[in-house]
Amino acid sequence: MVKPIPRLKLQGFNNLTKALSFNIYDICYAVTPEQRDRYIEYIDEAYDSDRLTKILTDVADIIGANILNIARQDYDPQGASVTILISEEPVIDKRDAGRDIISDAVVAHLDKSHITVHTYPETHPHNGIATFRADIDVATCGVISPLKALNYLIDSFESDIVTMDYRVRGFTRDVRGKKHFIDHRINSIQEYLAKHIRTKYEMFDVNVYQENIFHTKMHVKEFDLETYLFEAHAKDLSFKERLRIESLLKREIEELFHGRNLS
Repeated sequence: MVKPIPRLKLQGFNNLTKALSFNIYDICYAVTPEQRDRYIEYIDEAYDSDRLTKILTDVADIIGANILNIARQDYDPQGASVTILISEEPVIDKRDAGRDIISDAVVAHLDKSHITVHTYPETHPHNGIATFRADIDVATCGVISPLKALNYLIDSFESDIVTMDYRVRGFTRDVRGKKHFIDHRINSIQEYLAKHIRTKYEMFDVNVYQENIFHTKMHVKEFDLETYLFEAHAKDLSFKERLRIESLLKREIEELFHGRNLS
């Protein structure tokens, strides 16, 4: 749970914007071109816009937000996007007082809270590496916090590598007029990760405390070739082939984790 500073008495609305951004990668090896094509088909089916909408709807429920509008799209040849506009308070159409009906006019309202996801499945044309990237943003304004959905989002995807950024921007005023630039205690995103995630991943931080910017990168600790093979088994490969594939996969993981090509 988010560790709050003793509750602030505010002048009006809490204007702090809390933004949590993810890059999540799943990496695998597909031996043949046909298997690479089937990997893309599998990812497109497993993480189509309907599945992504379900995940983001769950996120809204976890953080205690109210959904105002949903836009979703599946792309050709691959990939999908979902955007959900959310608010901290429920919005009721005045013409239907007492009923939980959201007015169409709300869609045009500039609410500062949203949840988005975009997916990017791709395969290397020559060496058999296939990757699936999901970019996720959860931005909230008010007392609700995207950190509550942190563990659920990591568990919802096949996450070999996760890069996370959390920022608190803007300010809010208390009843005495004093500005507050953050309303909860945080030293690291890692503080909000469940034990099973902390056990599974190697994690590194780059934090800029004076700017309320927190950055955590993590990758799976254990390397088991079997878990990276798509429609294949390690026992069916020669020792030399296993070494070659392991080398390719480990290099891909390192490059994605560090965000640069290795010489």
